[in-house]
Amino acid sequence: MPKRTSEEARMLQELLDTAADMSTYGVMSKTDMARIRALCEVPPAYTPERVVAIRTTIVKASQAVFATMLNVSVSTVQKWESPVANKHPSGTSAKLLQMVEAKGVEALLV
Repeated sequence: MPKRTSEEARMLQELLDTAADMSTYGVMSKTDMARIRALCEVPPAYTPERVVAIRTTIVKASQAVFATMLNVSVSTVQKWESPVANKHPSGTSAKLLQMVEAKGVEALLV
């Protein structure tokens, strides 16, 4: 997964600082603050084994259904799950996988 640029890191830190200030003054709830922190986290690296585990044990879906849920092609999911393809989820896809891994498939349905 590519590292964040210094500009992205700076913007995320400013967002977190602003949210923390809002929370301090009671304008933002602790729940909303936790959500913002979660959204600003860098998703972990997803190995083929980890993607398969999420799809089969958490989502319990075929590659086609899983691809539709993540708004990617079936071919992309197949490449993520193939150890020889050397393709890994990144960006929005990695963030969605992080949410599903942490909160279950219901995180995509809200």
